[in-house]
Amino acid sequence: MIGSEDEYTRFARAALDRYGFGAHAQLTLLSLSENGTFLARDQDGAAILRVHRPGYHDRRAIESELTWMERVREDCGIATPHLVPAADGSRVVTVVLDDQVRHVDAVTVVAGRTGEEAVGGVPLAELGRISAHLHRHAESWRPPEGFTRFRWDFAHCLGDAPRWGRWQDAPGIRGRDHGILATAVDTLRAALEEYGTSPARFGLVHADLRMSNVMVGTSGEITVIDFDDCGYGWLLSDLSSIVSWREHEHDEAHAAITQWLRGYLPHRELTDEDLAMIPAFVMMRRLMLTAWLGTHPDSPPARRLGGSYARGTVDLADRYLRDRRWLRYTLSDLRSAVTT
Repeated sequence: MIGSEDEYTRFARAALDRYGFGAHAQLTLLSLSENGTFLARDQDGAAILRVHRPGYHDRRAIESELTWMERVREDCGIATPHLVPAADGSRVVTVVLDDQVRHVDAVTVVAGRTGEEAVGGVPLAELGRISAHLHRHAESWRPPEGFTRFRWDFAHCLGDAPRWGRWQDAPGIRGRDHGILATAVDTLRAALEEYGTSPARFGLVHADLRMSNVMVGTSGEITVIDFDDCGYGWLLSDLSSIVSWREHEHDEAHAAITQWLRGYLPHRELTDEDLAMIPAFVMMRRLMLTAWLGTHPDSPPARRLGGSYARGTVDLADRYLRDRRWLRYTLSDLRSAVTT
């Protein structure tokens, strides 16, 4: 459980003076998902405060996230929010209330709407282009001493230490479903072990670059937000984010990934071996989201989807195991699409 709105509001309000806001500053909850995100505003300015949930990132990991967010903007020219330091210069402040500890950071307000809310959204080819530049940066950048982010390897996605929970505990999974899902997980493990974790395939990724995590300004400018899940994972797994919650809509998922790849390929090379892993990455994230529903029973997706999402996951696992044409791409087909 992530905690109540009142709980997160108390920590956000306690942090206001640390960022130079007056006692009567307005505090508006923007999102209570994994963290509590607030708009703080007074007569002197505004900022976005993020109150981190306990147990997910320590202070050093949060500071590392902010470092990469800044370097992406400086090195790649990809727009990201600007860090707002506390009055004492700290990048992250620690608030203690009633023996409870929460870390808080602040960034500038980004004007506009999310890609989900903006009219016309964001072209998926543009998300592919941005992802390619992020991946090129991950390959060449040397993090500073003390930089730390967690790993999205198999053990922490679907293995013995799953970060979002166990798929076996997800709502809607029936006894007879376990066999097919376990077979899919074993197949994924073998495929990922064979694919490997060379620097060209595994590195620092945003891990959640989808429409809800980009802001579209009034002139169409795009800003990438919410690096909370960034960590070390398979680079091409980033594409699975764009079909989150709708992986089972086969024609739509295929079209979305095609557009993403059209934006990606002109800026970073892929091989046919990379493309052959797309079904695995989509299936892996689908299982992770299925597990996430079990650990977030009060979340809007859990209330909306109930057990239907897990039943769709079982159908998708069957397709992943049996249909060798599902989400299959070749470089020759994509190159012809890019040039047309």
